[in-house]
Amino acid sequence: MTETSVNAEQTARQELSLWQAIRIWAQIGVLSFGGPTAQIALMHRVIVDERQWLTEQQFPYALGGCMLLPGPEAMQLATYAGWRLHGVIGGLAAGLLFVVPGALVVLALSMIYAAYGNVGFVEAVFFGIKAAVLVIVIEALLRIA
Repeated sequence: MTETSVNAEQTARQELSLWQAIRIWAQIGVLSFGGPTAQIALMHRVIVDERQWLTEQQFPYALGGCMLLPGPEAMQLATYAGWRLHGVIGGLAAGLLFVVPGALVVLALSMIYAAYGNVGFVEAVFFGIKAAVLVIVIEALLRIA
């Protein structure tokens, strides 16, 4: 890494507070559904394209390292990016916020299903989510290709 890229990275870290990063990680956690391909595509769009927390060259290396580890690489990638920005606290926040919102949504849907059985509204929502996930996965595959 060159001195210029190190200085630029440190400046980006200083400009972004931990609370701003937590808010963004929470948004990613809420929006990340559709499996690892869609989650990684969403993180690429946010982390590389929009926020520039990682460069286009750093992202595949980070993802490759996370793929070597056991467990879900999308969560590990979020944890790594959070750690790069704000150290251990940033990594813990990013990792937790990547998992907890989805877990809460699944819990809420499970409770609705357990209480009311088949709910037409929930079925309609899932039908819409299926279409959105399909588009996200196709976009991710095209980007990777």
